[in-house]
Amino acid sequence: MRVISGKYKHRHFDVPHAFKARPTTDFAKENLFNILQNVYVDFDDHPSVLDLFAGTGSMSLEFLSRGCGKVVSVEKDYKHYQFIRRVAREIGDPQWTVVMGDVFKYIQHCHDTFDIIFADPPYALPTIADLPVTMLESGLLAPGGLFILEHGKTNDFSTNPHLIDHREYGSVNFSFFQFQREEEDG
Repeated sequence: MRVISGKYKHRHFDVPHAFKARPTTDFAKENLFNILQNVYVDFDDHPSVLDLFAGTGSMSLEFLSRGCGKVVSVEKDYKHYQFIRRVAREIGDPQWTVVMGDVFKYIQHCHDTFDIIFADPPYALPTIADLPVTMLESGLLAPGGLFILEHGKTNDFSTNPHLIDHREYGSVNFSFFQFQREEEDG
């Protein structure tokens, strides 16, 4: 895997061939970050990021490289977690935290909020269609924050009232959600 842009640009990390993870293609990743940078995110504000189903940690590393503040990667596969930890140690960026654990348990027990939540679950995950609602109800997304879900072509979120954008790059789809919190009566 390689880092496309930012302070770690051109860094390469060899992902073991035996990995089950399906890394986001460089083409899709580059387009995603172009959209984020030009439309949705001011990376100079150092947004915080939660990367769920982190796989190889490629997306976390790209967020860090572009100047994000705190980045938390959650991955339950031990070999993948170990790989991400090795890359994190090699990079030495103190903003990167790698957590080994089940994403859904992490969501239930985490009390932090994040400006961006990126999720790249297995495309065959039975509950993938529920993830936008799960994120809304979790309270993990900061007000005005952005939830990005990577998914296959069989998922359609066009009727979700929080969907603000959808992009397709070959077999990779990104759906963007923004949840506005209701203001409390004063």
